[in-house]
Amino acid sequence: MKNRNLQIVTEDLKSIWHPCTQMKDHEILPLIPIKRAKGIYLYDFDDKSYIDAISSWWVNIFGHVNEHISSKIKEQLDTLEHVLLAGFTHKPAVNLAEKIVNLTPEGLSKVFFADNGSSAVEVALKMSFHYHKNRGKNRPLFLSLTNSYHGETIGALSVGDVELYKDTYAPLLISSIQTPVPKDQTVESSKVAIEELKTILEKRGSEISAFILEPLVQGAGNMHMYHPLYITLAKELCEEYGVHLIVDEIMTGFGRTGTMFACEQAGVTPDFMTISKGLTGGYLPLALTLTTLDVYNAFYCDYSEYKAFLHSHSYTGNPLACTAALATLELFEATDVLGENRKKSAYILEKLEKFKRLPNVLEVRQTGMIAAVELKGYRAEERIGLKVYEYGLEHGVLLRPLGHIVYFMPPYIITYEEIDKMIDTAYEAIVQL
Repeated sequence: MKNRNLQIVTEDLKSIWHPCTQMKDHEILPLIPIKRAKGIYLYDFDDKSYIDAISSWWVNIFGHVNEHISSKIKEQLDTLEHVLLAGFTHKPAVNLAEKIVNLTPEGLSKVFFADNGSSAVEVALKMSFHYHKNRGKNRPLFLSLTNSYHGETIGALSVGDVELYKDTYAPLLISSIQTPVPKDQTVESSKVAIEELKTILEKRGSEISAFILEPLVQGAGNMHMYHPLYITLAKELCEEYGVHLIVDEIMTGFGRTGTMFACEQAGVTPDFMTISKGLTGGYLPLALTLTTLDVYNAFYCDYSEYKAFLHSHSYTGNPLACTAALATLELFEATDVLGENRKKSAYILEKLEKFKRLPNVLEVRQTGMIAAVELKGYRAEERIGLKVYEYGLEHGVLLRPLGHIVYFMPPYIITYEEIDKMIDTAYEAIVQL
């Protein structure tokens, strides 16, 4: 590491505690200080470039320093930077809510603003429980899929099932139970899993407020993927037992799975949808929880009845973040983003064929602009993903495997030549393990 990069790293380690990081690792694994970014590239202080193959934790869908989004934020900055959304409103929030309602499945007509994905999940959980309470019912349980992940605040963590995240904080968590996720992307496995869901709802449906799931792809759950039929049948069962369906589209939303929202492939309108990450093109924190008029009406009353929803954030509906989101949606309107994504997805799938011939590869899977290569034959203590990560950085590609899962989730503006570089670097990293 050269002097300028080293200086920034030294200053960082004096004060900063990084997320999802064992800080002792940085005694041997240097931090990468980023000075600037453009398109799909990050640049350090020595001007070395890195392809951002994971969209900076799945948020940056139209590239870094996108001219259209940047210009819109700059305009808004000179007009209104923030105002509370309790008793006040502003055009960016109004315009964004209108656009989102028109974009999401029919029936999701009310928008609640939050700051991040975990908070949006918390809103949905609280709103569902409070809905049943306002209807005179006590439903203290939440249901989720095995292997799921919905965030790291206490409520969101409670309904997840990634052991690494959950075990340490078990005494703090709210009550939840899990039902098996379909084992693969086949119709048959969805039908098997639905039977198990049905058994749980038959026994405990009257105790459950809501069933939350990540549609089609479980992100932090090793990019596990399943068929949309499961969601279609799950919605039918939830309606039968009066259980809300919460669809967590925080990672899958905004074109990542081949449709604007993954639940469209199941043909369902959930009772709640949470969205974030790609919503602002990776610029600013913002999340939305969408719900139905039925849920909204359960809280609509005279003040004396005390049925109002009790939740707020200081930066709820921030005008700058809303403006970034509006600019991001304008980019979807300007070109056939989803059509181009499908072409690139097909190309990525072709490129992944060669991985199947490697002896240390268990499976290759893909849903839209999400692809994953699952490795086999390694012990957890070997930290095989870390070796892939280091190889990628050395060769100018940011890959951040989930344990033994090497995945690709690049910005949509990636070119075919850059896809070649991304995929080939990962392949070479796996070959040399």
